Amino acid sequence: MLTERHLEIFVALAEEGHFGSAAQRVGITQPPLSQGLRRLEALLGVRLFDRERGVSLTEEGALLLPHARRALAALAELRETGAREQADGRRLRLGLAPEVPAPLAAGAAADVAGAPVRTGERTRIGVTTAPTAVLLNDLAAGRLDIAVIRHPSVLHGLTAGRVILLPTWLLTPAGPHVSHGDGHGDDGGGGGAPPRLPVAVRPRAEAPAAHDLFVDTLASRGRRVETVVVSDERAGLALVAAGQAVLVTADDTLTASGVERRAAADPPLPLRLRVAWNPRRPGAGETARTARRFEESLARGVAAPHTSVHSPHGVPARRVAP
Repeated sequence: MLTERHLEIFVALAEEGHFGSAAQRVGITQPPLSQGLRRLEALLGVRLFDRERGVSLTEEGALLLPHARRALAALAELRETGAREQADGRRLRLGLAPEVPAPLAAGAAADVAGAPVRTGERTRIGVTTAPTAVLLNDLAAGRLDIAVIRHPSVLHGLTAGRVILLPTWLLTPAGPHVSHGDGHGDDGGGGGAPPRLPVAVRPRAEAPAAHDLFVDTLASRGRRVETVVVSDERAGLALVAAGQAVLVTADDTLTASGVERRAAADPPLPLRLRVAWNPRRPGAGETARTARRFEESLARGVAAPHTSVHSPHGVPARRVAP
């Protein structure tokens, strides 16, 4: 196998032109240097030096030299980058489902980032927002360290903590003559009753199991449920403001003119979240501890009486086991 040491020996000998000087430069004696050169030539299947008249590069050696120098420079740069990363502290790659309210996520991320500082360490957090299905793939591939996903989800060998329930609100068009898809108002279809509005939902492919549970809960009392797919909650809000849909959200900052808000309580439609990580990745033990700290911070943020994400009636959100 070609190693960095082989390249160091080759470049040192090419530049020094003497076995003794090259060995001293790379910090070994002359016999190991000669042995390393023979192994390199065997690996490449060519002679790199002409030893009959001193030590001079062959044509093949001259062709290899600039490539070897670039490879060594790249390896040195890689080590320097790693050293800088280590000096800057641990990097945490965090993924968030788009349904997670931004203030809640920001508070939990700040709490986790600040915890190591109190012990003399530092953590830099990079945050990605993506659908639950994408987050799970990125965890499995090692592109993320931890992710806040919707529950339920198929984990495929990943690990997740307990379920955290966030209270939600129903956003509806303002006015007394609107029938809503949550069961409030008339059923529609007779006696001049207004038609029931569809519920704005994100694409099912983003979190299939969680999507199905949401729709099944809406239909749990035998009511007919219609949905309209939107790209995000802002697009859903626009439909609500236009009188074309209703929207269930955990974001208490989401509002617009002509939109009314009330607790989504008939039936209850909490946003179910879990913090997930990959137990098979290097450093999984430390990742698990960080994930649990993040989970605890999320739970405190949900239950805090003055947080921006709170129960519509001042009742702390409940947490349940998975």
